[in-house]
Amino acid sequence: MSDPSDLIDFDSLLTVAERTLRDSVRSFVDSEIKPNIAGWYEKAVFPLEIVPELAKLGLLGMHLDGYGCAGRSAVEYGLAGAELEAGDSGLRTFVSVQGSLAMSAIHKHGSEEQKHEWLPAMAKGEAIGCFGLTEATAGSDPGNMTTFARRDGGDWVLNGSKRWIGLASVAQIAIIWAQTEEGVRGFVVPTATPGFTATPIEPKLSMRASIQCDVELSDVRLPASAVLPNVVGLKGPFACLNEARYGITWGAMGAARDAFEAALAYSGTRMQFGKPLAGYQLTQQKLVDMALEINKGFLLALHLGRKKDAGTLHPDQISVGKLNNCREAIDICREARSILGGNGITLDYSPMRHANNLESVRTYEGTDEVHTLILGRKLTGIPAFR
Repeated sequence: MSDPSDLIDFDSLLTVAERTLRDSVRSFVDSEIKPNIAGWYEKAVFPLEIVPELAKLGLLGMHLDGYGCAGRSAVEYGLAGAELEAGDSGLRTFVSVQGSLAMSAIHKHGSEEQKHEWLPAMAKGEAIGCFGLTEATAGSDPGNMTTFARRDGGDWVLNGSKRWIGLASVAQIAIIWAQTEEGVRGFVVPTATPGFTATPIEPKLSMRASIQCDVELSDVRLPASAVLPNVVGLKGPFACLNEARYGITWGAMGAARDAFEAALAYSGTRMQFGKPLAGYQLTQQKLVDMALEINKGFLLALHLGRKKDAGTLHPDQISVGKLNNCREAIDICREARSILGGNGITLDYSPMRHANNLESVRTYEGTDEVHTLILGRKLTGIPAFR
């Protein structure tokens, strides 16, 4: 499948298997998502009916090995994420929360019993997971979380609250991070446990075809087996966040590409002053500038993916991808909207929807400011977070 924005023969950098995987996800998005996404977005509905289809494509926990997971490469995961976000950021976010956050936490830090109990069902889409780290006053600074887990005999009792927790109201399992007397620990919490309450956050101007929730934890009692045994401290959730941040590097460019394609097609047919918009120099400059950034963004994503597959990718390099590609993608979507004129504010066209969604994508898994400071520390050796 050729991309109208591809100025550099990007496909020549991919293997046959990578192109095949990408094309299968693109076909699914074109046939099942794009015809319906405007309605889902307008009604603020996440289409749970597509979860089994995502599972059949092997997209849930696709980069994890064993336990019913597909074991695909980081590059394949990225390519799939780009195609999903070309449909809508909410769809890629679902796959990210399920696989890069909830499943990844169990896969990286869980016991064998936890892995066998949850991962196969989650890979099949039979169980949905969520990831509870952020709090109302502890977003960029999760070390200040106030959710606390105390021991009570052989059990743990959790109290606190979380905010902006994707999928929590439809999930069967939550990975909850809490302070303990020994440091931050992760807990596998079945959402049917008494004291666990998830309330969708409404109304929203972004990520409308998605679910984010407030979560309350009131004397949630868990057995000792609920704790993730293999990690203590914030390095636990941060390892999962890096998986999600990597996926965003690809996903944001998928949204940008779709917005560009909408603007390119429109400019070729919209007549003004006797010729199509595409025939004007100002429009061509906009299109060229957008295409250049899309090509550069995908090259960066591919480079990071190859390094991830080689085991040589560093967290600060992920920050390069997340910061740059989100920032460029939102600019591309806004510029694409400008080519559409007044028609661009309707849900008949994707750029403004993508731009609205990217306001959330740009914020979660680390704001621009957080990733800037990560890279500033890398360049100067001086941490400037406080």
